[in-house]
Amino acid sequence: MAGWLSISPELGGALGAFTDAVYNRNRLPLRVREIARMAVAEANECAVCLGTRDRSGADAGIDEHFYDHVLEWESWPGYSAEERTAAEFAHRFATDHTALREDEDFWARCHEHFTDEILTDLALSCALWLGTGRVLRVLDIGQTCKLTL
Repeated sequence: MAGWLSISPELGGALGAFTDAVYNRNRLPLRVREIARMAVAEANECAVCLGTRDRSGADAGIDEHFYDHVLEWESWPGYSAEERTAAEFAHRFATDHTALREDEDFWARCHEHFTDEILTDLALSCALWLGTGRVLRVLDIGQTCKLTL
């Protein structure tokens, strides 16, 4: 991936800075970030994202069961209401963004868990994951081995 990004140093560098901000300057709790990231990864069929884990995950109570049940975000009892809401946002952001925009019931539920500031971090994070995941998938760039951040 680094080699591919070096083909376009200006845009690749900007993407690197955006990625750094999402992973190192984000205000989302790690479990919220990870459930949202994985919901987008599933929608994108992104092997890179599906195989990536955060080194700090265990400290936040994230184990492989957390990842194994991502597609069951609506019902798996291991997720909190906040995590389910983040997963729903991410899934719908990736699969039906216009219906998400118009869903007043969702926004009412969403604001029970997230401030506007945190919601902004969630939306921008999803934008990064959706865009880069689609680029990797469409151009068949990536790997299937597990990565640890």
